[in-house]
Amino acid sequence: MAYPVVGRVILSAGIATTIATFSFAATASADGGGASAGGSAPAKQVVKQSVYRGDSRHMGDRLLREGMSGHDVRVLQDFLTRDGFPTTIDGQFGPGTLRNVIKFQRSAHMRPNGIVSYDVQKALRLAVAGKTRSVVSSAPGAKAVRNSDGTVSAPASAPTAVRNAIAAANKIAFTPYVFGGGHGSFNSSGYDCSGSVSYALHGGGLLSSPEDSSQLESYGSSGPGQWITIWANSGHTYMQIAGLFFDTSGAPGRNGDRWSRTNPSGTSGYVVRHPSGY
Repeated sequence: MAYPVVGRVILSAGIATTIATFSFAATASADGGGASAGGSAPAKQVVKQSVYRGDSRHMGDRLLREGMSGHDVRVLQDFLTRDGFPTTIDGQFGPGTLRNVIKFQRSAHMRPNGIVSYDVQKALRLAVAGKTRSVVSSAPGAKAVRNSDGTVSAPASAPTAVRNAIAAANKIAFTPYVFGGGHGSFNSSGYDCSGSVSYALHGGGLLSSPEDSSQLESYGSSGPGQWITIWANSGHTYMQIAGLFFDTSGAPGRNGDRWSRTNPSGTSGYVVRHPSGY
């Protein structure tokens, strides 16, 4: 069902969050009637209100300020660090995080008030994405081989975790794309982008519970990996394992499977992460 709302919509791995602007007309008169004492039309009062999702799962779902805590604060701290403002990643918005938020705001020519609004987090995302948009991962030495049946064979030299991640990805390579599939459990009739990446990582023993694309923005370590690289933003995520891409985008054009030799999603606007050690 479609619900027409005026406002800004943020897509986060299948979760639509609406930041809407509401207007309403209010009338008032001394006698409680529909017109003023002078008989003129009732005055209209317009009130604008920004509505945030309010939880702490995704940076941008709520205003962040000193004293708050949560996963979104951890993402904020990670992004600040990667933009050149080293910040302890502990999920607590303390004095150190406050100082670095103010430093970032000044560098971005924004009001240095230490409050992370929607516009501040958007500017921070773009700043980090701009530093990593041209990164392409490549495995050291042998690459995985795409088989005629659409599955992939891992190179013999790949670590066990990488071989297991490829084996897991093969299991769901042809499953349907299901909005939100694989979010609540690794076992699903179908998987979306983050569900697919989470499943492969879990198969390799590299992830204990599913994460959506915003959570994957702070997964593991920053930058490309030697064997596995993950690209993530608030709306999509995909990965590269041993030189081949595993991505739900473009699957209908590739016989329905998720594997590809070329990158169907591009790298612009994504944060690049990798499992530590891989």
